[in-house]
Amino acid sequence: MASAASAPVFERLAGIRAIAESGRFKAKLPPTPQAWFLDQFGVLHDGKKPYPGAILALEKLTGSGAKMVIISNSSRRSSVTMEKLKSLGFDTSCFLAAITSGELTHQDLQKRHDPWFAALGRKCIHLTWGNRGAISLEGLGLQVANNVDDAEFILAHGTEALGLPSGDPLPKSLEELEQILILGLEKQLPMVVANPDYVTVEARDLRVMPGTLAAKYESLGGEVKWMGKPDKVIYTSAMSLAGVDAHECIMVGDSLHHDIKGANASGIPSAFITGGIHAAELGLSEIGETAGDDAVSALCSKHGSYPSYVLPSFTW
Repeated sequence: MASAASAPVFERLAGIRAIAESGRFKAKLPPTPQAWFLDQFGVLHDGKKPYPGAILALEKLTGSGAKMVIISNSSRRSSVTMEKLKSLGFDTSCFLAAITSGELTHQDLQKRHDPWFAALGRKCIHLTWGNRGAISLEGLGLQVANNVDDAEFILAHGTEALGLPSGDPLPKSLEELEQILILGLEKQLPMVVANPDYVTVEARDLRVMPGTLAAKYESLGGEVKWMGKPDKVIYTSAMSLAGVDAHECIMVGDSLHHDIKGANASGIPSAFITGGIHAAELGLSEIGETAGDDAVSALCSKHGSYPSYVLPSFTW
């Protein structure tokens, strides 16, 4: 794996078959099963439909005995992610489980085992989704505040609305949400971001995610608790779930900053899908189109993220 000081070195592949059949990541007898950690948006689907060849690739991996875990920065809970995949035509029995940043956030807010969360308080300003569906805080024992003065922290699940005490979303523009963050800074409220992604693919467009708001809040001096990729905690959780060590699994994702950087930090081999959120930066306009080596190398160096493999899309 390349270091930040050297030119990125990666292997070009047309599909995942070469990896799956190389022997390195093929399933072995217990207790050392091999595992594939898969991002969903930008790898398996675009939020509206599966990418061409993605379902077949999953079927082939299932046939090889591979264990597959969805690792997603979705702000929704794991069960909702599975329901979403099923609605898009995926056979969810292919997956051992799904681990989402939203699930990790929910568990930490509920259990409060971590000292940071234990000291957080119960009153929050809730940034949520509107058109995409507001996120429920049921079972967390939280009180949604009407204004920043009454809040003890900021909880960022979405970028479309302000959650009301009733649970309903009040639509807000990004600019209006940023103004709320400014007020939060003045009161020194910590922020929990349940989706660290900056953007995600939706059809062929990019949609702003909570990570963008969190990054701005942090840059202005705010305290941010980042849940999910690239933090090691989500990779550690996946390895524990699959019963594998870092050298026995592979991460497949389309975000250099989140999927690949997180895999690098965790010592996990990785495959970078170029047709996801970085497609426009790489000059790609069609699904399955191949990015130039120089463009990929420059982008990897820019992000300080170094994949083991580079593929146009998640196909067999």
